[in-house]
Amino acid sequence: MKYNIISLASVIVLTVGAVSCTGESIDQPDNTATGKTAMTFTFSHPSESRATDTSFENGDVVGIYVAESDKMLEIAGNTANNEPLTYASGKWNSRRQLYWDEGNYNVYAYYPYQASVSSVTDLPFAVQNDQRKNSSAAMDGYEASDFLYTSAASVKATSSAVNLQFRHIMSKLTVRLVKGEDFEGDFPETATLYIHNTVTEADIDLQAGVATKNMRALRKTITARQNDRTSFSAIIVPQRVDRMPLIEVVMNGVSFMYESSFIFKPGIHHIVTLVVDKNPDQVKIDVGGEITNWN
Repeated sequence: MKYNIISLASVIVLTVGAVSCTGESIDQPDNTATGKTAMTFTFSHPSESRATDTSFENGDVVGIYVAESDKMLEIAGNTANNEPLTYASGKWNSRRQLYWDEGNYNVYAYYPYQASVSSVTDLPFAVQNDQRKNSSAAMDGYEASDFLYTSAASVKATSSAVNLQFRHIMSKLTVRLVKGEDFEGDFPETATLYIHNTVTEADIDLQAGVATKNMRALRKTITARQNDRTSFSAIIVPQRVDRMPLIEVVMNGVSFMYESSFIFKPGIHHIVTLVVDKNPDQVKIDVGGEITNWN
């Protein structure tokens, strides 16, 4: 019967296909016999050292698009479409080998990777409501909220790795607690700090590298990550917040609330000092510096 007759060539094709569908990274040659050059990439974190704060770790996955320079980035039909590159032992590996053709290309990459991309101009993304440290999770809420982006224009075929420098496109807020004149005792080892009334949903343009607040989304509360006894941080979608309850710290069952207006700028680390007095109604704030390329 026909389905019992299988050629050796078919066996080879099926075997190769089965391996490529496993999702594992496979080192493949440049295939120079066909005159093609393999694409290779390296990525630098904004701080040059971890996505769990300062650099990339084994298992981190970046999404990459490659489009001809004279064409707009599309959701499909590009030279490379949302290809996942996985970091392992100092290298970024793709599930299938990508090759350059003649001409110039624009390269776009983002982190963390999303398997399903519904739009390259309005990619839905949300920062996490709970950004506290979680030692049992591969990526806690803070890390999952820190959207990184990079691009390169007019790249030609090269046998060398194309190095891309990521940047933050979200905003970061760090709140430092300081005792007021009337505050008695020490701050507790653990406390909870909330960022109220911010929109946590964004639309991201992967061609421009811009995150825009989702205008239809509701304002929510973010629980910040505690860095140490007196310092807390959270990733925020860039936006303007008009005067309303914004920062709340709860210590020993007492809530200290601060109401304010604030502009969360893209790619900026905002540092503020919250002065806590004995009276919870007398919380004051000092706005500090603004830092780019934070750790």
